[in-house]
Amino acid sequence: MDDGDSMWSRKGATLSDKSARHEFGLTQQEIIAAWNPATINFFLIRNFLLGPVATRRRTKWQSWSDFMRSFCCGIVRTVLVLVIYTGIQQFASAQIPVPRSPEEAILPLLKDYKGDVAVALYHLESDTLWSHRGDVPMPTASLIKLPVMIEAYRQVEAGKVDLEQRSELRQQDMVQGSGILTNHFSPGTTLSLRDAIRLMIVYSDNTATNLVVDAIGLPSTTKAMNDLGFPETQLNAKVFRGDTTISPDRSKKFGLGSTTAVEMVNLLAKLKRGELAKPQWTEAMLDHLLHCDDKARFPLLLPPDVKVAHKTGSVTRVRTDAGLLMAKDCTIALCVLTGNHADTRWTEDNAANRLCAEIAKATYEVFAPPPSRNGAEATTSAELKLGASGELVEALQRTLNARTSPPSNLTIDGDFGPATEAAVRFFQRQRQIDASGVVDAATWSQLGTLIESDAQVPEPSVVNAEKLTFSTADDPHGPPQVSCDSWLIMGGQNGEPIASHKADVRMHVASTTKIMTAYLVLKAVAKRPEVLSEVITFSKRADDTIGSTSGVRAGEQLTVEELMYGLMLPSGNDASVAFAEHFGRKFSEDPGLDDEKSHEHFISCMNTTASELGMTNTHYVNPHGLTHEDHLSTASDLARLARAALDLPRFRSYVTCRQHGCEVSVPSGYQRHVKWENTNRLLSIDGFAGVKTGTTDAAGACLVSSSQRDGRELIVVSLKSANTDARYIDARNLHSFGWRKVSDRK
Repeated sequence: MDDGDSMWSRKGATLSDKSARHEFGLTQQEIIAAWNPATINFFLIRNFLLGPVATRRRTKWQSWSDFMRSFCCGIVRTVLVLVIYTGIQQFASAQIPVPRSPEEAILPLLKDYKGDVAVALYHLESDTLWSHRGDVPMPTASLIKLPVMIEAYRQVEAGKVDLEQRSELRQQDMVQGSGILTNHFSPGTTLSLRDAIRLMIVYSDNTATNLVVDAIGLPSTTKAMNDLGFPETQLNAKVFRGDTTISPDRSKKFGLGSTTAVEMVNLLAKLKRGELAKPQWTEAMLDHLLHCDDKARFPLLLPPDVKVAHKTGSVTRVRTDAGLLMAKDCTIALCVLTGNHADTRWTEDNAANRLCAEIAKATYEVFAPPPSRNGAEATTSAELKLGASGELVEALQRTLNARTSPPSNLTIDGDFGPATEAAVRFFQRQRQIDASGVVDAATWSQLGTLIESDAQVPEPSVVNAEKLTFSTADDPHGPPQVSCDSWLIMGGQNGEPIASHKADVRMHVASTTKIMTAYLVLKAVAKRPEVLSEVITFSKRADDTIGSTSGVRAGEQLTVEELMYGLMLPSGNDASVAFAEHFGRKFSEDPGLDDEKSHEHFISCMNTTASELGMTNTHYVNPHGLTHEDHLSTASDLARLARAALDLPRFRSYVTCRQHGCEVSVPSGYQRHVKWENTNRLLSIDGFAGVKTGTTDAAGACLVSSSQRDGRELIVVSLKSANTDARYIDARNLHSFGWRKVSDRK
């Protein structure tokens, strides 16, 4: 599309539809034009003032009573005219919305704006897209953080990262600009990925953004957007870290990131429709956007009942906003991109901010449904679908909760979002009707009578008379109550299982995989101690590995001895790849293998070693434990591996270390310091001695741990605990139970 062009499209409609006629042949404008104030004034003068005079010209008055009769008739005619005029005005305004197009509403706002502007809007209910310079790539400033968030949640869903994984705030990570971390938090603070995303969207925190980008990998956002069909939506570098750019030319042209207005509204529409992630992640992303604290743009002039889920961006000559305007029966994806503007003030009344606010208001007024004749809410359609809201949706949600098995557990909020749509589809599949996600006549019929209010509290006499049942008491000598799905307690010296639950069930095991990675490397060290001094140069592939990280960058160097701390303490996925690339070729008969083939051979060695150790239910696909459907093990196999690894003295020294610092360097370049802290909280408790944590969505919270008393050792494996805190409670309870069992055997 050429600059300055505007585009309007709607399925089944064109611009010629704008002034649809009434069934009696008049448009709304024609009705109002026929009964305008000038016409009414004419009738008033004609009937009220000149009526008697006109009558006198036609016939002579015979008496004073003739004059009064003519005068009164004029009054009656005048009243009738006013009543008809008022009725027609009310009819026209109540029944027919003003047929105003986006061009008529928005283009006048752009006419005198001093700067570049691109606008796109997409009305979800009518499938209407309109844009002005909508395909022109423009700088995003911090608006690019919206695609970063989307890619982060896509990786969460894929099991590549975990929302609970934590990153340490380091001095070198703290950048200037918007946000709260740099100015209000100290180095050493740790944040979960979930919290970093929240800060990135709500406060546009630049430092938090870089933590998120480190977790998901810098190139991943651009790749994901390209895969989704949005090639101009690109993240070029970390915030205020131009040295990290992956596209120097685009960084020079666009700065942090780029997009087009049309790409952004289509991305937002996919988000709203639940096409980018599962319902739980879609709702989480919308919640972040709904809490964006910048209220000076889209939200400023909108009615209070319009929800705005959006993200803004600002640098000196760029101001942007993109988001969803959501009201009853009306959802609009809107994007406004500005650049090279004359008003560069950092004030809320900046011209670009005002323009965004005015465009949002005008857009909403074009598409907002008209009020009903009596001012009450319009009658709800017979169908309910994504985007609907109100009391009927609340009743639908209550009814779905009561009539799906297992219960849908929907929040009763009156918003027909992706979670409600998913529950409708689930109900429709259960009742063997078309699983469209739309509540149509067939679905209403299957739902039956709607539940329109929460259950009433029964009479006290009913409550007090109810006979409550009891479950069986816990066995005081039995195993503890734990949240994990699978566990095993093993004697460290003899390798005999002491107690277990589902210990041979194959499960995802996350970063406990790194026990095997370390075991292979340290077995090589046991044979040739000089291996510890070998220098590893980090590859780009290692640096780009997503998830938990050692923080070593591509091109930086450190020894095998030092990198082992980066593998086992912060659980560096990047370190595991670096080890696989370095040692795979050493374990091969072909020392000339390239990094990729060396990596593959290392994984082959992991599986060979697993077989040698009797880990018959284990298969490895990677050296770090990121989720893959074939990357599985069991509690029994992990306990067997941990016992073998703990027999290596150097392994034990690494997994009992709580923190470690080292220096990394670039040949003929800089040196810098890094600090690693162990993710295993049990190490702060006397008696515990390792071993390794692991967390992904698929694996849950996992832990392989050991404890020592009176020269004896226990190894405990707990897989898929409910959350991070529960992991440590489960492990401590299992260790206590194990020591009681050992004591009873004496």
